[in-house]
Amino acid sequence: MSNSADRGVVWLGSPAFPDAARSALKNTQLRANLKRATGTIRDKRLTVTTELDDWEDLRTSAAAIKTRTSRHLDWYLLQLERSVTAAGGTVHWAADAAEANRIVTGLVRATGEREVVKVKSMATQEIGLNEHLAEAGIAAYETDLAELIVQLGDDRPSHILVPAIHRNRTEIRDLFTAEMGHWGRPAPENLGDDPRELAEAARLHLRSKFLTAKVAVSGANFAVADTGTVVVVESEGNGRMCLTLPETLITVMGIEKVIPTWSDLEVFLQLLPRSSTGERMNPYTSTWTGTTDDDGPQEFHLVLLDNGRTDTLADTVGRQALACIRCSACLNVCPVFERTGGHAYGSVYPGPIGAVLTPQLVGVEQAASLPFASTLCGACYDACPVKINIPELLAHLRAEAVEAMQAGKRLPTAEAVAMKAAASVLDSPLLLSAAQKAGSLGGRALARRGRIRRLPGPLHGWSDTRDTPAPPAESFRTWWRKNKEGDR
Repeated sequence: MSNSADRGVVWLGSPAFPDAARSALKNTQLRANLKRATGTIRDKRLTVTTELDDWEDLRTSAAAIKTRTSRHLDWYLLQLERSVTAAGGTVHWAADAAEANRIVTGLVRATGEREVVKVKSMATQEIGLNEHLAEAGIAAYETDLAELIVQLGDDRPSHILVPAIHRNRTEIRDLFTAEMGHWGRPAPENLGDDPRELAEAARLHLRSKFLTAKVAVSGANFAVADTGTVVVVESEGNGRMCLTLPETLITVMGIEKVIPTWSDLEVFLQLLPRSSTGERMNPYTSTWTGTTDDDGPQEFHLVLLDNGRTDTLADTVGRQALACIRCSACLNVCPVFERTGGHAYGSVYPGPIGAVLTPQLVGVEQAASLPFASTLCGACYDACPVKINIPELLAHLRAEAVEAMQAGKRLPTAEAVAMKAAASVLDSPLLLSAAQKAGSLGGRALARRGRIRRLPGPLHGWSDTRDTPAPPAESFRTWWRKNKEGDR
């Protein structure tokens, strides 16, 4: 098993979620950007999903396919390797981020090239590929519009589907004007912030890269085991350019992306676009099987990435997180994400799915605050197209975080100490009765007009942000003894 430090995923130096969220909540522009964008996507998704009478049946089918695949993942991966190899491709196995980076860097160096164009890929973000290539003197150019914005701003993605969701169009215009010239063709003079102008500036900037690049790096949405076909879906056409024009194509794919048969795509290609962009189908769905003489890349390499996934698979509860198809539906309905944004999670994978996937990929002790970054409202479960029970996973990982703390891997938090004290009180009827009486007396002493304005000491953090009604004069147990106990 690889060391968690070799796995990437978490941004080193990032603060824990509570600290990062506290800072993000103060950014009113960020909250406005997030509310506008997630609300728009959420409304579009609801419109197109209600058009299908069999939407819930599709979700059930997808969950069943993913469950079956995870139970026999070793068999399907070996079948995929045989199919890709028979079609003229080469398969590489990477145990962790460090090995994947070595493989990809070696493949690029073997071509003699020093530039690559990239299709949007969370797997390559997970392993920090761009940074590793840069250290080797190889420039990687992001071609997805949102990823280009993030790269030009020396920024980090904050959303699975819309990595630059935290930026508004004025910020993007200023970024294009200041930075495009350092990477290639500069932005047009007097560039405005109209979306069409910004898209045209990006198109002109990227076109020369598409036409000259000899090597492309991609991720994969799915890979079909019985045919060896790899699938990428996208909305802009940049992926199609990267997947067809270069001479060498290198795909980095998490091992969980494999599906058994071509017919299984029918299910996922109905679920994914509706759940992610609110579209009935993706504008561009690219599939390729190995190599074909004089058509498309003449070398194809598939890097199968583990990086903590087999450890996750070993957890019979936690493994369902591997069913994720990266649609981002859970982010768009999450009240926590809408207010904090993706950077607060300190991981390539933000939002509810990141809160359950990241701790498993790197070890729960390395991301112990993430399972607590949720209200457990269940909206993510209702939105997930493959029925990942994220609330169940959050509760499961919270328990693991507590166990890790008790095993001495982490110092006890104030919350943990408080919960332990509460457990002792709730376990004893005498202590509970005494605590209720003390709370009632103290609360009423602090109350004004039926409301506690400010709790004392560290408890003021609660009353400062919430309405705190004064406790009743008597507890329910006291009322019951007076009025109902004799009726039994």
